[in-house]
Amino acid sequence: MITGELKSKIDSLWEIFWTGGLTNPLDVIEQMTYLMFIHDLDDSDNTRAKEAAMLGLPYESVFAKEVQVGDRTIDGSQLKWSVFHDFPAGKMYSTVQEWVFPFIKNLHGDKESAYSKYMGDAIFKVPTPLMLDKIVTAMDGIYEQMAQLKTVDTRGDVYEYLLSKIATAGVNGQFRTPRHIIRMMVDLMQPNVDEIVCDPACGTSGFLVAVSDYLKENRKQEVFFNRQNKDHYMNHMFHGYDMDRTMLRIGAMNMMTHGVDNPFIEYRDSLSDQNPDKDKYTLILANPPFKGSLDADIVSADLLKVCKTKKTELLFLALFLRMLKVGGRCACIVPDGVLFGSSTAHKAIRKELIEGNRLEAVISMPSGVFKPYAGVSTAILIFTKTGHGGTDKVWFYDMKADGYSLDDKRSETKENDIPDIIARFHALDAEQDRKRTEQSFFVQKDEIVGNDYDLSINKYKQTEYKAVEYPPTSEIMAKLRELEKQILKEMDELELLLK
Repeated sequence: MITGELKSKIDSLWEIFWTGGLTNPLDVIEQMTYLMFIHDLDDSDNTRAKEAAMLGLPYESVFAKEVQVGDRTIDGSQLKWSVFHDFPAGKMYSTVQEWVFPFIKNLHGDKESAYSKYMGDAIFKVPTPLMLDKIVTAMDGIYEQMAQLKTVDTRGDVYEYLLSKIATAGVNGQFRTPRHIIRMMVDLMQPNVDEIVCDPACGTSGFLVAVSDYLKENRKQEVFFNRQNKDHYMNHMFHGYDMDRTMLRIGAMNMMTHGVDNPFIEYRDSLSDQNPDKDKYTLILANPPFKGSLDADIVSADLLKVCKTKKTELLFLALFLRMLKVGGRCACIVPDGVLFGSSTAHKAIRKELIEGNRLEAVISMPSGVFKPYAGVSTAILIFTKTGHGGTDKVWFYDMKADGYSLDDKRSETKENDIPDIIARFHALDAEQDRKRTEQSFFVQKDEIVGNDYDLSINKYKQTEYKAVEYPPTSEIMAKLRELEKQILKEMDELELLLK
């Protein structure tokens, strides 16, 4: 979460854009994103050069000795943020507008790549040299503050705060998934080096970035010291779809900054017939829209066969099952209504998960997880596509805390169930004998079927009532009489003082 001095610095930066004439929030976010990308490109290039030197591997900087921009050849070092941010305002403006911006628009050689597609129509909209100078200075201050805070994904936190400034954020269910929840889901799934990962409602590509980071931290040798695995990681592993071109542009740059050269990020209505994907992915991680407009006429017919509904959260579950390969896994966030809804469509999708595939876990999350954008109660479903059943029992966990307060402030707290959730999920054999009064437990498939496939944890959780013993009535009455005498005595003393 963005708080304190960092929040005020971002507010000041927003004010610079606003007073300079850029009043459309999406324009502001786009321009900030471009400039953040330019800054991060310099940082990541330096980091990758150092890593290559330490490992004894060859590395060619994107800021090579000479860079071709249009019909001009210029010194690549002039395009680095760390160089041009010291230029006078006029020279800085002409450098960014005439050299740096065209350079980043054509940075990716593959014209069919996601980056090239969504940067192709990008426009540099900062109107004056003085305004750019103020923006660059303000952003330097923000990055210094970020470095002091040592936040894991500062860019993600900044996006979250920026999105909160858009009046329409959340109207179509487009609120950002908190980074720590994304990371928990990735840690639960433990991606492998040969995964084909997809988020059909990817937004800023948060889930894809988290998978990329997980592999760097846990499978670095396998990914980067194997030519085939590295090619798969760079060019074939990551897939994301969204209907918002701004989010796609941000997502493509986000992935590229995190070291993935060619993610497949496309403009697509995942629920429509324009999405042909079937039996394609080994891992789906998603937080699909819970509400918003849906054109029922363009919804893919094979999704409606599974559950005939206009509810996007149910249709996305049917979509995940279609898109996964047999043996493919999914961890997705759903609103609580999916777990216990009584409509035919609700029951149909739950039945399909349990009877037609293997539902492994239901992790119930508190309603404050998505504040301040939404107060909806949610859960994480984890399942494997089998096509022929396989659910014997389902593991339930009642998350009560996620490391942050559950109010709009979302301040850090000591109470955090996430490490416990991950540890228990990866040691399910030790969960077999847990009682229904504990925080996690198993429920047999037959019991769930008997309850109309209800997956709400409260249906199965048992509350342990402890008997409270009170003293006899005569003893309570005696104490009350004694208190009454004490009150009367003190009233008499007060009355004497007032005479």
